[in-house]
Amino acid sequence: MRTATPALVHSTAEYCTPVWCRSAHTHLINPTISDTLRIVTGCLCPIPADNLPILAGIQPAELRCRGATLSLGRPAMKPGLLLHSALTRPSGAAARRLKSRHPFVPAAQQLISYFDNNICAAQWADHQWNAEWADNPTRLRTSIPDTDTHTPGMSLPTAWVQLNRLRTGVGRFRSCLYKWGMASSAACECGAE
Repeated sequence: MRTATPALVHSTAEYCTPVWCRSAHTHLINPTISDTLRIVTGCLCPIPADNLPILAGIQPAELRCRGATLSLGRPAMKPGLLLHSALTRPSGAAARRLKSRHPFVPAAQQLISYFDNNICAAQWADHQWNAEWADNPTRLRTSIPDTDTHTPGMSLPTAWVQLNRLRTGVGRFRSCLYKWGMASSAACECGAE
């Protein structure tokens, strides 16, 4: 399931991403990707969508979009390619061909200017994800220290779902059931609070 998600859902959702990823309508795709990640991880709806990619071990959609823009823009810097003239001219030098508020060329120019030529776009995206994860104050950082390591228990599908629910603190626990109005008290069957 974890392999099928990037192959089917992400590839369909991110088709031609460098062109449209800065559109105002990209938020319409995020719920579908979040729902798919909830199925993969076994997480319930109250878990914030920001936690789903790290639990699934799949980069967040926004970072994948920037990586796709970089993957398209970086090779186009070679002379003789179609996008070369658009990417090498100064940002405000010529009028835009399309009435887009967030076109591809300025975004690609900005990413390429900050990009180290010694690493590939995938390594850059991994580095960015690690940097964003290091700044994230979520409680998941105690069990998942960085994005390079797979989530512990990932090879055990049933146990992995239970571990993800324990890590996030949202599951079929007495305290959650009480909060949702499905149990009469938050106390465990053993009597512990």
